[in-house]
Amino acid sequence: MSQPAPIPVTPPGGAGLRSDIGSIEGGGIGDRLYQGAITVFAAAVPILLLFIAIEVAIAAWPALREFGFGFLTSSEWNPVTERYGAAPAIYGTLMTSAIALLLATPLALGVAVFLAEFAPAKVRQPIAFLVDLLAAIPSVVYGLWGLMVLVPLLKEHVMPFLSNTLGLGFLPMFSGADASYGNSIFAAGIVLAIMVLPYISAVSREVLLAVPRSQREAALALGATRWEMIWGAVLPYARSGIIGGIILGLGRALGETMAVTMVIGNANSISSSLFAPGYTMASQIANQFAEASSDQQRSALMALGFVLFVITLIVNAIARWLVWRVSSESRI
Repeated sequence: MSQPAPIPVTPPGGAGLRSDIGSIEGGGIGDRLYQGAITVFAAAVPILLLFIAIEVAIAAWPALREFGFGFLTSSEWNPVTERYGAAPAIYGTLMTSAIALLLATPLALGVAVFLAEFAPAKVRQPIAFLVDLLAAIPSVVYGLWGLMVLVPLLKEHVMPFLSNTLGLGFLPMFSGADASYGNSIFAAGIVLAIMVLPYISAVSREVLLAVPRSQREAALALGATRWEMIWGAVLPYARSGIIGGIILGLGRALGETMAVTMVIGNANSISSSLFAPGYTMASQIANQFAEASSDQQRSALMALGFVLFVITLIVNAIARWLVWRVSSESRI
């Protein structure tokens, strides 16, 4: 008859387990080198970000000291008189980003809801891959497409139609002789909408998939239709994450340079019409930095960069916090 297997005896109080953990925590020289290396790598990113902020702020300080708060409110940009103001560039940045979000957000949310709630498993991944692929296209390609295809289309068909219908008196943003120009804030906003769509869609899709299944089942058990379940149970639960994705897309739109520079028209002016050419902070820096003729002009351009850096940093921090919040709520 076979003997029963011996039962292992654990030292009192888990001394053996503590010994093993202690040996792992103490580690050898290899473990300590590995820990030190990854600590350095982790610290390098915020340190690099801090160095960039400091260098840009130092370069921008002469202009900020000279013009003060008036730098943000003045519309004058004259290298001859050495007077610089960022108001037209700030206005163009905000307007193009607003147009991009207004156009991209409904489409991105529709794609996200379809992929998370309705798409069959066989087509979900291919469609998600194609949408995400939009983020991999270089911005200069978007700029060329906008310049060669979108701008002529807007100039010949869309802008005249909007000007003759919506622009007759009650919507000045769609009025004016600028409708015949093509390169405009409106064109830049449409290009930006296509560029930020995959960012909003990807984040929204992930937070929708993170909504607990019990949330859906509870709504359906109470007699809700599938659409009522999505509208009343899923979307409110994922609201913070969706807003975070939208703000993340806003951060992407604020800093885009090449595509916007190619289609916005590059004019230092503020116009009530969306069909007028304009500037963004990024496009003005890209256009003028290489041709800056004085230290004061270079400092003014660096001041534009510093303002854009601060705005983008704040926007992305808010977006990350909102996404983290909805992810934390889904794990409770």
